[in-house]
Order: sequence, then C-alpha cells, then structure tokens
Amino acid sequence: METMAEKKLYEGMFLVDSAKAASDWDGVNAAIKKILDRAEAEIVSIGKWDDRRLAYDIKRTSRGTYLLCYFKADGRQIQSIEKAVQLTENIIRVLILSTEQMTQEDIEKETPAGKAEKEKEKAVAEQPQEAEVSQQSNQQEAPVPEAEETPTTEETPTTEEAPAEEAQITEDAKAAEDVEQAQEAEQAEDTEKLEETEKTEEAGQVEEVKAEEPQESDPKVVSDE
Repeated sequence: METMAEKKLYEGMFLVDSAKAASDWDGVNAAIKKILDRAEAEIVSIGKWDDRRLAYDIKRTSRGTYLLCYFKADGRQIQSIEKAVQLTENIIRVLILSTEQMTQEDIEKETPAGKAEKEKEKAVAEQPQEAEVSQQSNQQEAPVPEAEETPTTEETPTTEEAPAEEAQITEDAKAAEDVEQAQEAEQAEDTEKLEETEKTEEAGQVEEVKAEEPQESDPKVVSDE
C-alpha cells in the first residue's frame, strides 16, 4: 500500500506578462490555482509581489509582474508543477523553493507591491485634506475689507458733482477768455481812434499855418515916365 507523503511548505514566484496581468488579473490567478490544484497542492497565500522591468526580454516580454504564492505540496509534484507552467501561455516562468523554516509572520510580510499600494492610497487620501487646509489658509490670509467712509460734500465730490464742477471751470475759463478778447478789441479800437484824431489835428494845424502866412503882393511896375 502506498503511503501518503507529508506535504511541505513551498514558495513559488510566478512571472507573468505585465500587460496580461493588467488586462486579465483574475484569469492569471485562475491559471496558477488550476496548476496547483492538479498537483493537489494547498494554497496558503497568493498575491502580487511587484511589477518590474526585466533584465532581458523573455518570450518577447520586457516588463513582468511577479506573483508570490505559498503552498503546501508533495515534493514529488514540484516537477509536474514546473512542467505545467512551461506549457501554459499565461505564465512565463516560475521559481519554486522549499520554505520549511518560514513562519506565518514571514509569509504575511508586506510585499513591495503592497507598500506601493498603501503609499498610493495614502497620497490619494491626503489630497482632499491638503486642499481643505490650503483653502482655509487662503480664507485666513484674505484681507478683510475696511468699511468705507462716507465722503462729505465739502471733502469729496460725488460722481455726479465732479463733471458739473469741471464744466463750470471750463465755462469760467471761456468767459474769461471772451472778456480778455473784448478788452483787446476795445483797446485796439481806442488806439485806432486816437491815431485818427492825432492825424486830424495835425492836418488842421497845417492849414492854420498856411492861412496865417502873408500873401506876397503883386510886384509894382515902375514906369520910366
């Protein structure tokens, strides 16, 4: 009678195409579980370990996603598991190691992918808080508008009075200019009249002088008789 072999704890690192893992994550997990089920293995844990660029292309794949799986299986089934991986298209490679000395704490240790996911969730959660703090800070820094003093009629003219005052100033300036022009015209007219008067007086004096001059008598003719 064949005795049942004791199952040991193994660590399996499965490598799949990152594009395939991103587009059909459930399908990739299902393919790994199917292979282990055929080998009568008991899955302890399975999850994404990390997503990395490969040192060289494998089956035309330059970037791969690693899935870390802990399972218990008969040591004689390990070769069948590795052969099944080589025949499937969903899995590129697998590395299986015996981990009998590994504790449950080691198995549950956080993976690089888990750390990255937590940091991403933390950053997303902090964004609304930062936005709220920034908004509160802006509200606190915003200056409070001071109450405007009501201008008196004497101190500050109103919007309606300002154009009226400007119009009054313009009108006064125009009136002053008109007065100045009228004065200049009046002075010019007086000057002209004065000149005409002076000319008239000079002409009268000349005529008087001519009238006062004695008229020479006709020369007397002396007869020889």
